[in-house]
Amino acid sequence: MKIILDAMGGDNAPEAPVLGAIEAAKTWGTQITLVGRGEAILEVMKKHGIDTLPEGMEIANADDVVDMHDDPANVVRKRKNSSMIVGLRMLSEGLGDAFISAGSTGALLSGATLVVKRVRGIRRAAMSPAVPNKAGGRTVIVDCGANAECTPEFLLQFGMVGSIYAKKVLGIENPKVGLLNIGTEDTKGTQLQKDAYALLTDAHEQGILNFVGNVEGRDVPMGTVDVVVCDGFSGNVLLKSIEGTAMFMGSLMSKMFKKNLLSKLAAALVMKDIKAFKKLMDYREIGGTQFLGIKKPVIKAHGSSDALAFRNAVRQAVNAAENDINIELERALAAMKSKETEA
Repeated sequence: MKIILDAMGGDNAPEAPVLGAIEAAKTWGTQITLVGRGEAILEVMKKHGIDTLPEGMEIANADDVVDMHDDPANVVRKRKNSSMIVGLRMLSEGLGDAFISAGSTGALLSGATLVVKRVRGIRRAAMSPAVPNKAGGRTVIVDCGANAECTPEFLLQFGMVGSIYAKKVLGIENPKVGLLNIGTEDTKGTQLQKDAYALLTDAHEQGILNFVGNVEGRDVPMGTVDVVVCDGFSGNVLLKSIEGTAMFMGSLMSKMFKKNLLSKLAAALVMKDIKAFKKLMDYREIGGTQFLGIKKPVIKAHGSSDALAFRNAVRQAVNAAENDINIELERALAAMKSKETEA
């Protein structure tokens, strides 16, 4: 198992990607290729007193870097020697099993689509973070920002890839799929939601996925469903709202426990639970978000990822590669096409 990591992507590059990768290699023995400016990578190592890379790690030099202001549609052509595009090309050529980058989301999606390619039959790749829920598990949000404008067919496929991901990677048997809407009634929403509801219902009746109907935003953190389907615009608003609420609640708890001596003593008694709560809501513990629908795992790490986040992104990439959903996804797409032909 070899993971390719963009050492130049993200706000804290190259330091955070390099240190996170080294820690991952030491912890799990993962083979990792750091792609980027070799001199910059070696400078980070020197700064932190690291003489040699752990066994199984190597550097692949790439002189250029994708800028956050670059037009995503042109990065493959204009930034072909960048760490991001070189890394994606290595993945496509079989020189690794998964790719990680904290660089521009649009550029990474465009590069993954044009270089690594989508699974045959998939119309659009989708970002799919798995957020913690009250039920003690995780809810997959598909899509959370890759596709701001969608068709009903896109949403149907989001439900399919999300369901298969939840089953194979998260280990949820027969995942419940819901459609994000402004109410639970089947008549709610714009024409997009109404048409998507009909397609998802038909897929449920065909046994392709377990669609349980519309869900509201508040149902997602409660764990009402295992997969929530939405267009990228709504999904991004949902995700950022959940993240913001978690930050707000964490801040309130911190102030509450620092209020006086008695509250500080109370905090000491429940410190273990407080740390567990913070860890649960910390995006760094997850590592990143996989683009579902791409032929090989491509992980988008948070732009502000630190070394811990990159370390866990490596773990996530290994998990995604080991639990490849694409074979099952191709079967589901073939089954759906066959039933459409029969109809």
